[in-house]
Amino acid sequence: MKNIPSNPDFSGMPVLVTGAGGFIGSHLAEYLASNGAKVRAMVRYSSSGGAGWLEPSPFRSEIDIIHGDVRDSLSVERAMDGCRIVFHLAALIGIPYSYSAPDSYVDTNVQGTLNILNAARRHNVRVVHTSTSEVYGSALYTPIDEKHPLQGQSPYSATKIGADMLVESYFRSFESDVVTVRPFNTYGPRQSARAIIPTVISQCLAGKSEIMLGDLTPTRDLNFVSNTVYGFALASLSQKVTGEVINFGTGKEISISQLASEIIRLTGSNAEVLQDPNRLRPKKSEVNRLLCENSKARTLLDWEPIVSLDEGLEETISWISANMDSFNVESYMV
Repeated sequence: MKNIPSNPDFSGMPVLVTGAGGFIGSHLAEYLASNGAKVRAMVRYSSSGGAGWLEPSPFRSEIDIIHGDVRDSLSVERAMDGCRIVFHLAALIGIPYSYSAPDSYVDTNVQGTLNILNAARRHNVRVVHTSTSEVYGSALYTPIDEKHPLQGQSPYSATKIGADMLVESYFRSFESDVVTVRPFNTYGPRQSARAIIPTVISQCLAGKSEIMLGDLTPTRDLNFVSNTVYGFALASLSQKVTGEVINFGTGKEISISQLASEIIRLTGSNAEVLQDPNRLRPKKSEVNRLLCENSKARTLLDWEPIVSLDEGLEETISWISANMDSFNVESYMV
């Protein structure tokens, strides 16, 4: 993985990664395996029997794939047995779909996290719980530190707040060995084609003359996936952050409009960016500004974002260019 340090050392350590077939989860599972961990990867069952992004992974033979679902407490118990650390990434993350199917987000993000906490308590396993900067909502002040109020501006963010509070309650009530990591907007190879960066890149590479997006004014703190994975690894082994919430972001922000222009420049495209009213979030649901205050991660974990935005975008462009057959760019125009 680009520029990520090879430490810390996980040699021989049995760990579980939930959501391991997904974007961040697959990168994390590979990083852990490359550093000696005995990785058990929990992947949601599908009729194809595949392992998501771990299926083509060069570490596939070194990772123990378990098909299960965090909503099912028995499968969680079985997956966690014998592990030292669980990296809990399994979640429903698509914000637009959360408006249509909020029940499913509660089942996966809240009940699933409760199942993780209960199993970890019984098996004496450390939990690295994945939050999201979306729980902060539109910034009341910037940069956003871990003390910023939580604001449920979408059903998705509300369920993540609920999951975060469950983790906090288990630390306070049962002294559970937990840490909550709160990544700001992570991007990179393997990210969902519906996310903003893959959407713009793939349409530029496909030669589109117009790129339709939603609101162009919100700002985001964009962090390359290897920066995020490194933060997960450091947090998992540090007792300094037990019971804490840790932000992982770059401390820099860019608007959606500026981001699209930068991608157009890097791809050599001449596309024009247009705003599509059908892609706008409900007015009170849009998160207008996200800018991370990351001094806690720097101080307690000696973490810093190593890969810059342009470096990360170039690597993502290269990966998408090599995998364009996976992107149905026509669907983005609907």
